[in-house]
Amino acid sequence: MTPNLAKFVDRLPILPTANPLKKAKNASFYEMRMEEFKRKFHRDLPPTTVWGYNRQVPGPTIDVKKGETAHVKWINHLPPRHILPVDTSILEKGLPEVRTVTHLHGGHTPTESDGYPEAWFTRNFGQVGPAFKQKVYNYPNNQRAAMLWYHDHAMGLTRLNNYAGLAGAYIIRDQHERSLNLPSGDYEIPLVIQDRSFNQDGSLSYPTQPDDAATNLPNPSVVPAFLGDTIVVNGKVWPYVEVEPRKYRFRILNASNTRGYTLYLDSNQSIFQIGSDGGLLKKTSKMKQVTIEPSERFDVIIDFSKWNRKNITLKNDLGANASEDDQTDDIMQFAVTKPLTSKDNSRIPRDLSSIPSLHKQPIKAHRQLTLQGSNDQYDRPLLILNNKRWHEPVTEKPQRGTTEIWSFVNTTNFTHPMHIHLVQFQVLDRQPFDLDHFNQTGEFIYTGSPKAPKANERGWKDTVAAPGGQVTRVIANFGPYTGDYVWHCHILEHEDYDMMRPFKVIDPNEKYHDS
Repeated sequence: MTPNLAKFVDRLPILPTANPLKKAKNASFYEMRMEEFKRKFHRDLPPTTVWGYNRQVPGPTIDVKKGETAHVKWINHLPPRHILPVDTSILEKGLPEVRTVTHLHGGHTPTESDGYPEAWFTRNFGQVGPAFKQKVYNYPNNQRAAMLWYHDHAMGLTRLNNYAGLAGAYIIRDQHERSLNLPSGDYEIPLVIQDRSFNQDGSLSYPTQPDDAATNLPNPSVVPAFLGDTIVVNGKVWPYVEVEPRKYRFRILNASNTRGYTLYLDSNQSIFQIGSDGGLLKKTSKMKQVTIEPSERFDVIIDFSKWNRKNITLKNDLGANASEDDQTDDIMQFAVTKPLTSKDNSRIPRDLSSIPSLHKQPIKAHRQLTLQGSNDQYDRPLLILNNKRWHEPVTEKPQRGTTEIWSFVNTTNFTHPMHIHLVQFQVLDRQPFDLDHFNQTGEFIYTGSPKAPKANERGWKDTVAAPGGQVTRVIANFGPYTGDYVWHCHILEHEDYDMMRPFKVIDPNEKYHDS
């Protein structure tokens, strides 16, 4: 349990931009070093031991132009022992305790640079996993301008390595976005939202056992979910930021392990969402609140021009049944106290970009993919996909350049944020079904009509909320690369055990397996 901490006493850190070691016309080279160090998360907390990239938590923002290849050497310089409880019962025997591999989430990335879970490596590349291929990762950035993010993806350790601090923002820019006259420069701020718990000595607190742990469980044991009791934004607990009375652009990333957020402003003013995971929406979506699941990104504009000398709190709606002791209904505070330095000529455009519908393309396959709950030999929750564990043979083999519809059939009673590597997809619809009947018989009885996604989900996505008792359909064109990738739930505790499956994009000349 975190000691009682005052809110809005620490300034919001503005995330530094990574500096390339070398830069050419259409390429840049970075070294990103993973190290252990101490970081002060709150005025009244002792320094916390963390892991981070280039001694930053979150890591420095990689900021590139569309078509500019980023060559990144990810260097593991971490100690041999983890700072968090490692459950070896969910891992292969004999693996080193500290392993890392970085995934560029949302990137159209060649397979050898994707951050495959078994492409891990240890300190100074001393040991490497079975899928390890190269030390320098290449990101072509031939995709729409968007905020992506990079984070650790090591098999069975993703929840711990991310919680320790191995995550950061990644921004791709293009000329079209610049032409829209959106708030920019000092008026564009990434917000990386995470939840954390701290011990009295400032160290990170993470459970060693589930709350209802049985006596026969391994110790440490993986937990089915993690909800921290404080909210951290850009590496500070409940920070504040001073802003001018003008429009600001905030690129919001939910980098929490499990927690989703329903964000709103206590001033009751509107939030204008202009983009999502894969870049700009077609049209601006005006909303009073936005719900963001783990790993989703929302690109929003907030107009402070009528709120001079006011404090505005970004809130999290916890719902009617929230505990009075739960302090996570606050995220951060905007203090509209800075003088206006110049006239605000930025815009909130109505029309933003062109998004052609993939549904007009020929559909090569329609896959029904179940999200299922079961129990392991210790009676712990075990969440799996299509009734298969990670190491079972690949069953999803889309051809490069073909379009498929994937239907996520959620047979559990809670939402899973589903992520597909390599591609950006479009959300088609969601349809409720009789969950009890399906779990008893395997037969669908739909209890409502398909419902189209909300306006702010009608752009390009790489992560989608799949609610319990519903079929969530997405459509994607698989490419431009062939090779090994993964799809999984992005609740990190689920992904680590064992809610993740490989898929393989095959060359059109290979035999097609419609599984």
